[in-house]
Amino acid sequence: WEREQHGHEAGIRTYAAVSLGACVFGLVSAHVIGASDPTRIAAGVVTGVGFLGAGVILREQGRVAGLTTAATIWATASVGLAIAYGMYLLGVLTALIIFGLLALHHLPAWHKIKGKAKRHPHPEEHRP
Repeated sequence: WEREQHGHEAGIRTYAAVSLGACVFGLVSAHVIGASDPTRIAAGVVTGVGFLGAGVILREQGRVAGLTTAATIWATASVGLAIAYGMYLLGVLTALIIFGLLALHHLPAWHKIKGKAKRHPHPEEHRP
């Protein structure tokens, strides 16, 4: 609610819920389905989270907003699936990389890079 009022698409609770949900779907598929193909559940999670991510992408007056949020929501689901399937190192490393990518804009050098990028904006990823 507060993030929506301030123009932010998703926060830590959203990412945690997506990762937890993906993990639970993965665990349930591994335990209930047993020898069946767990990639079917993974594909369903990827598709479902893709729709969730699509809901945060906005296009208005030639500007696109929400791509980073959509991509990180999708990547966060992969963390949950990796943990569910026992790939703990992959899950932790992916989570750290996602966190690092989200923290980039807090670095002073990022604003210099972003300022240079504004002179030559990419039409699909311009964020107001």
